[in-house]
Amino acid sequence: MSHFSVLIAGKAGDGINQAGLLLSRLLSELGYRIYMSFDYQSLIRGGHNFSVVRASGTPVAACRDKIDFLLALNQDAIDLHKQKLTDSSRIAYDSDSIKSDPAAGQGLGLPLSKIVKEEDAVPIMRNSCLMGAFSRSVGVQWEVLEKVFRKHIPRQTDLNLKLARRGFDSAKQAIQLEPLKQTPLPIFTGNEAIGLGLIKAGLKTYVAYPMTPSSNLLHFLADVADDFSLKVIHPESEIAVILMALGFSYAGEKVAVGTSGGGFCLMNEGLSLSGMAELPVVIVVGQRPGPSTGLPTYTSQTELHFVLNAGQGEFVRFVVAPGDAEQAFYWSQVALNVSWKYQVPSIILSDKEMAEGAFSFDVDSVKGVAEEGPILWDRKDVYKRYKETETGVSPLTFVPDKDAVIKVNSYEHDEFGITTEEALATKKIQEKRLRKEKPLSQELEGYDTVSTYGKKDSPIALLCWGSNKGVCAEVGENLGLRVVQVQVFSPFPVKKLDDAIRGVKKLVSVENNATGQLARLVRSYGLTVDARISKYDGRPFSVDQLERELEGKL
Repeated sequence: MSHFSVLIAGKAGDGINQAGLLLSRLLSELGYRIYMSFDYQSLIRGGHNFSVVRASGTPVAACRDKIDFLLALNQDAIDLHKQKLTDSSRIAYDSDSIKSDPAAGQGLGLPLSKIVKEEDAVPIMRNSCLMGAFSRSVGVQWEVLEKVFRKHIPRQTDLNLKLARRGFDSAKQAIQLEPLKQTPLPIFTGNEAIGLGLIKAGLKTYVAYPMTPSSNLLHFLADVADDFSLKVIHPESEIAVILMALGFSYAGEKVAVGTSGGGFCLMNEGLSLSGMAELPVVIVVGQRPGPSTGLPTYTSQTELHFVLNAGQGEFVRFVVAPGDAEQAFYWSQVALNVSWKYQVPSIILSDKEMAEGAFSFDVDSVKGVAEEGPILWDRKDVYKRYKETETGVSPLTFVPDKDAVIKVNSYEHDEFGITTEEALATKKIQEKRLRKEKPLSQELEGYDTVSTYGKKDSPIALLCWGSNKGVCAEVGENLGLRVVQVQVFSPFPVKKLDDAIRGVKKLVSVENNATGQLARLVRSYGLTVDARISKYDGRPFSVDQLERELEGKL
């Protein structure tokens, strides 16, 4: 099998996400390229959780409707996903929870609860037993399974391996997955790729209040903090987060924060403070459905106009929306560089599928980004924190500096940072701040701010952003369509987008929102979107669903 999908399901507390990641790493060892999507309710215990792992000989970043293997820990796992099964699908299940063969001879029942009890293990370890049975049934060698367990299960490894062996020995080989002649790639979530990119660009401090889907970025950076001399701080609120981050910025530390739409609401005044005081900061915003609490563990693309227009007053900002792990790694480096080079806030706009989805990560395919520092004070004249320059970027120095008074101000101010309400001075300093957009825009002309995939001369094009890059690129290849992905939104790359859609007779936007936010933005720049495909139920597009939706649009 050169491509297939595996779904593992149970309830919250069964460790479904970690089981999916373990399965992804197991298949990656065989040379497959992986995408994993994790679906879970906002519950600590109970409810229904599942992970879909799609494996292919070529890169993938979206799921299909049908599954080839179902690993079921409870009855819901069967009942809620049976419509995804085909005549050739195979099932491995916990016979202590599911009393009858759910696939009329295609299923392998294992008394997982009994086995766990016999081995004096905890219920969450049923996954290990199920993983062993799956591996044997598809011809994965025990040595491969053991290697993955020892590398990725840091605690009670031997006990987990003992349970996996019980499952392995209980199963019979049904098919043979042939290892592919490709180098295995590591598996990273989008959040982990963002974190690694920020670290590579010189991040010193990360401040966040946990909020799905950005929470595991906080957890990841906390786990690796000691390895990179990184400060990771969890204050009491999102207001405290942004203000603390700006304090670190004032002291010269490269800093980033993470949140979702609701937390970003609370950060708006701090965002404006960044704009007025010219304090660099990177803000990671993970999108989920709203308004208000909405669907806190599902996906959306509803904050595009919010982040573009957030905060009172007018100031330059850099906004980027990566679509996979490689883009997340790349653009997070650029975002940190831009913030410190131009002394502006940078916003990395993610979404749940991008943030928490797991990808085969090919670091060698990512263009190198050199770490850039700020323009520093040359000490030839008296220090002016907001010195007038041709680019609008003032040289920096940081506390404690005995030779300088370093005054930042949220009030309108002069070059020294001294409060003013005088009309001419106000006009002058506002123009100075806005002047940064021109050199930033010129620099971005050297970046792939708009990318194309599929049949690049097709007169029909799909327009997408964020995690829809994966599904659109695959559908574009399947149907012979041009695919255009916008990655940078501020400053908006009008010319590059215009070039990317030149020759297009029909432009169809694909978005996870109800109002077509990218389509509206594009129209505001005089470009025409002919049709929209919107999905706003909190779930991502599958390849099959998008192809069906396009039948009536092409």
